[in-house]
Amino acid sequence: MMDLRPAEWVGHAVFHPVEGFEDMRWKKSGSLKIAFGIVLLLFLSEIAYGRLYGFQFYAPNDKLFNIVPYIVKTIVLFAAWVVGNWSVCTLLDGEGTMRNICVYSAYALVPYIAQTFICVVLSHFLIRDEYVFLEVIHVIGVGWSVILIFSAIRSVHQYSAGKTVLAIALTIAAMFVMLALAVLVLALVQNVAVFISTVYAEISYRIRV
Repeated sequence: MMDLRPAEWVGHAVFHPVEGFEDMRWKKSGSLKIAFGIVLLLFLSEIAYGRLYGFQFYAPNDKLFNIVPYIVKTIVLFAAWVVGNWSVCTLLDGEGTMRNICVYSAYALVPYIAQTFICVVLSHFLIRDEYVFLEVIHVIGVGWSVILIFSAIRSVHQYSAGKTVLAIALTIAAMFVMLALAVLVLALVQNVAVFISTVYAEISYRIRV
């Protein structure tokens, strides 16, 4: 079996969706640092799409830049995917560790990230009637990443095709549950903070009076 450098394993996994992740598993390859770098590129690509896309195709509604939604759409969602998949697949006798799930899933995002940057660049050169080219690139990038995600989860846990589909569906459900709980906790913390602030303001007023 081939012996590649850490960066070369990314290309091998991306361009060989069937056996790429299997080869990584048997060679115990995959870099966590590269995976984090890919997630960072995902974050930057979403910012580029939201703020730098050609105005003839997309104009952002918000005038002020807010980084929080981009963090939620990328880093938080990716973390929820990793934790959710590890939790679900632990119950389904999956063999993948959280580290491998993180690495393999990040590698699978490369086509999506690439198409985002490509579309952002092309959006400044194409006219509105040529928007179909951007759509084709988008569909290819997203579809490619979906195939890679399927292959990654199947390889990392050594599942059959049917069990892989079930694991992905349950992972998405687990993500919704985690995000809903996170929203509830944040709302609770905000209400408690407002209550404490109100009580403090009332006490301070009484003391001054």
